[in-house]
Amino acid sequence: MSFLNQNNKRAFILAMFALSFIVIVFSYFYYKRINTAKDPRVKEARLLYEKYNKYAVEGNYVNIFNLLDSVEHYYRQFDHYEESFEVGVLYNNRSAAFLTMALHDIKPKNFQNYSKDTLLHLSKLNVLTSIDLYEKWLTDFETLTEDEIKSKIEFTFLKGLDKFSESEQQKFLKNRIEEIMTAQLETQRRLSVSYTNLGIINRHENNYKEAIQNYQKAIEIWSENLTAENNLNILLGKPLKKRNIIQKLFPPDKKKE
Repeated sequence: MSFLNQNNKRAFILAMFALSFIVIVFSYFYYKRINTAKDPRVKEARLLYEKYNKYAVEGNYVNIFNLLDSVEHYYRQFDHYEESFEVGVLYNNRSAAFLTMALHDIKPKNFQNYSKDTLLHLSKLNVLTSIDLYEKWLTDFETLTEDEIKSKIEFTFLKGLDKFSESEQQKFLKNRIEEIMTAQLETQRRLSVSYTNLGIINRHENNYKEAIQNYQKAIEIWSENLTAENNLNILLGKPLKKRNIIQKLFPPDKKKE
């Protein structure tokens, strides 16, 4: 009986090892296929942006601004990306960094002489740009079908990819269409976050009427925006709303913003 148990245990371990190996191999080829389908012209921008969360957690604002400037430089080189949702994300992140510095009196290197009002102003300029970019992008893309997206972007997107084969170009184009279709769902939430940040800026400028309007706009765009709702509740003297159990277990997915 003991011998059989040992055999069963050994067989189970081997089976789990084999399953783990299959999962690793599948993941490797799956993500390799995805990565090779991405536009190679902005590969460096994507790699750089992966460092953003690390710098944000560290509170390394000098590196944050340098990184965002560098990533924007890569995107701005190509007509297709010049007013893309990706650039809107960069401006909102830049705004959030200035806003955090203003609210918490953080004065990193190169920013020691910046007053709270100056930081709020810089935050406002950037968040307004992000709102403008998001709204224009949504006007152009929000309701388009897959075929309509292809028709709209094919010429400008493929410009500059001549050195790649026709099949590679079509692979890049297909992946870009998929990214845009995902962004159709996510950019409304991004726009809502930008309006929330604008409302926070308004509140600290003592522009309470504008703050209320922008919080309401944020909630109108994305009804699950609890940050906007609670900031609005504070101004209206209402109790704060807590996340329910479902919201705690399944928070909104944040895909590299």
